[in-house]
Amino acid sequence: MVHQTISTSNTRAPSASSKSKLMNRFLCTLAYALIVGMLAACSSGPLYGPTSIPPGSPVVSSTANWPDDTAALPAPLLQARSRWTAVRWAELPGLRDDPLHEAWNAWLKSCERPGPVFAALCSEVRRLSIGGVDEQRAWLMARLQPYRVESLSGGAEGLLTGYFEPVLDGARVPSAEFRVPLYQPPLGLAQRKPWYTRQEIDTLASAQAALKGREIAYLADPIDALVLQIQGSGRVRITQPDGTQRLVRLAYAGSNEQPYKSVGRWLIDQGALRDASWPAIKGWIAQNPGRVNELLWSNPRTVFFREEPLSELDATSGPKGAQGVALTPGRSIAVDPGSIPYGTPVWLASAGPAVNLQRLVLAQDTGSAIVGAVRADYFAGWGGPAGELAGRLKQPLRLWVLWPK
Repeated sequence: MVHQTISTSNTRAPSASSKSKLMNRFLCTLAYALIVGMLAACSSGPLYGPTSIPPGSPVVSSTANWPDDTAALPAPLLQARSRWTAVRWAELPGLRDDPLHEAWNAWLKSCERPGPVFAALCSEVRRLSIGGVDEQRAWLMARLQPYRVESLSGGAEGLLTGYFEPVLDGARVPSAEFRVPLYQPPLGLAQRKPWYTRQEIDTLASAQAALKGREIAYLADPIDALVLQIQGSGRVRITQPDGTQRLVRLAYAGSNEQPYKSVGRWLIDQGALRDASWPAIKGWIAQNPGRVNELLWSNPRTVFFREEPLSELDATSGPKGAQGVALTPGRSIAVDPGSIPYGTPVWLASAGPAVNLQRLVLAQDTGSAIVGAVRADYFAGWGGPAGELAGRLKQPLRLWVLWPK
């Protein structure tokens, strides 16, 4: 492997004074990087951080004073569900403005379980975690080639949506308030695919018998349980039988392998709503309490969970995505792995009413509704503000993968 890193050494031996200056500079850079990394890690989700542009602003790219990028472009690359077309770095909007250290934290996580294509670069990625943004950008341009992601028919615009990690209250034992169960996978789930539908789970004695004793916790609101299942994981403050509380993460552990159907789309098709946001759905439920099961059963898919302890360190990151590494708010996306492999650095550009984004992200997750070439789900973080953004985010998208030369 050929290393192409920026060197600060001279051809002659430095003096003791120079050594001291160099050491001080290195220590300052290291301290700065560690502080920035800690602040980024402790954030509950940079929803409108330095790399976000106020909604309504145009997505543009400046090519002035761009480094020489005139070499012949490589041929297109074909994936199962996408075509990648090589482009100049100047095509990537906002490349000069992104504070790349935020994305570097997500990239370091990807290097915990890298794919074969990127494993060879991880030593350089780790070394550059204490580098400046100019060094990181120069390394990207030296080692990687940007490819515009297109559908197999050539379309380069797709859809960006968002997801988040809910934070909910629950109880270990059922009560008049907490009566909606969340389950571990039933025994023998793998032997029966697809498993019972959501309606069958609620109504058939055989399904309920299979889930008896598999309850993890109980929530108060069936819609909160549905949101948790759709998002795939969440944080739950569980009240124990002795009255104490424990914050845990409920992580995705399997599904009934039934198709996912949007309850919002069901309400729109019924003519009940025009706006299918979660606040609007909850408002409809408040006015139609007798139709809650009808709404829930319109989506036959159910998700099962496993309980994970949530330490202070774990609480600074999101849940593990399909790549097997913790997600980073604002820097992790879910993709169709048939279009973009896990662990791939991706340049994302999306302008819309929710937020304008031009930033480096990492493909670290997937989802049942994330299908197609130019398709991504943006991990917004956890809690209320992240849920608000994720619920509103549905806007045009362009993607560029950054692939080793």
